[in-house]
Amino acid sequence: MTLETLPDWLAALDEEDMGFIRKFVLSSGSLKEMAGLYGVTYPTVRLRLDRLIQKIRLGESAAADPYVTLVKRLAMEDKMDFETAKLLISQYKKATDQKEER
Repeated sequence: MTLETLPDWLAALDEEDMGFIRKFVLSSGSLKEMAGLYGVTYPTVRLRLDRLIQKIRLGESAAADPYVTLVKRLAMEDKMDFETAKLLISQYKKATDQKEER
């Protein structure tokens, strides 16, 4: 696979995410083993995996609407609170729906 054919969702992941995925695969998907590797609790690894799943899903939908993707990414990375993100997306969708009606 070349960089040109790399899926957008994969290209959006950082080095730390890729390392996590590599360890996850090598541990046969065992969250218990991952917790041991990272020296953290099972729920911490589960949370990390859930965030990675969200990031991948977000990367898959990035082409649909870059603004919404950006706002969601900021909320996921705790750079914006969830309620503000919801408000911005809601207002943006209302504005774009009104433009389409015209």
